[in-house]
Amino acid sequence: MTEIENVVIIGSGCAGWTAAIYAARANLKPLVITGTLTGGLLTTTSIVENYPGFPEGVDGNKLMEDMKQQAERFGARARFNSVVENADLSVDASSGRREQPFRLTVDGEIVETRSAIVAVGAGHRRLGLESESKLEKKGVTYCATCDGPLPVFRNKPLVVVGGGDSACEEAIYLTRFASKVFLVHRRDQLRASRIMAERLLAHPKVQPVWNSVVEDILDVAKDEVTGVKLKNVKTRKKTEIACAGVFVAIGHAPNTLIFKGQIEMDETGYLQVKHPTTQTNVPGVFACGDCVDRIYRQAITAAGMGCAAAIDAERYLAAQKA
Repeated sequence: MTEIENVVIIGSGCAGWTAAIYAARANLKPLVITGTLTGGLLTTTSIVENYPGFPEGVDGNKLMEDMKQQAERFGARARFNSVVENADLSVDASSGRREQPFRLTVDGEIVETRSAIVAVGAGHRRLGLESESKLEKKGVTYCATCDGPLPVFRNKPLVVVGGGDSACEEAIYLTRFASKVFLVHRRDQLRASRIMAERLLAHPKVQPVWNSVVEDILDVAKDEVTGVKLKNVKTRKKTEIACAGVFVAIGHAPNTLIFKGQIEMDETGYLQVKHPTTQTNVPGVFACGDCVDRIYRQAITAAGMGCAAAIDAERYLAAQKA
């Protein structure tokens, strides 16, 4: 019979690999289920300049590869490109205790574990354009904090797509670097909070483009962003705006669907934990990173939560043995 794992870490972004480093150093021999995007969303960022310890910045793929190797050095194991298809995290309703190990279905195989760390992250909502996909990391980005300061965007017009608080924050942040920021929104007023909307609309560098959607991003043939094609949803008129970058800020979707009905989550799918710990409502199941954090969503905050989750799991397992 297959040996029961001490801890299975579901996800391989900053939170997952940091949890693996700490769990491995605690001699828990963690198993990491990487998912199909090994390294998480950070691997879609060309250069990371705000992660401490890298004065010249670091490639997102390299940062994740280094974390992976660090975890493996201490005994972490990984199942690459593997996906948790089902999770049985049920507990006894009367006692609140789990009599048998948690059972995860991974690529059709049952994996049993005494504890689990959920670090599945969240995905950027996308426009769904073919040009968006082809120009990702070539001027199309989903994080102003990550990519806005890059030289390619400095002193050039930029486009932000969205109308909520996140889009307003991205646009205001980008005014530090851009010559002008166009905020493209499909409605005639912002969905953002009043104070955020007022701050954005008062900024001299920001120009709202109302009632408009992005139909295409230029220029795939040049392999770089040179502008956007817009359509006014009321007049149907089509226009173009020249820009050096497109920042898509239409929200995030946590990758938590398989845990619905088992782990408590909010109305948008973000997992709920018992702050300041990473403990979920299921004893022995911990959650960290962007599937929990709907506010900051930064590599460094995800790594910090991954550290906390591993420590929480270690203490939980020690208490079970006591």
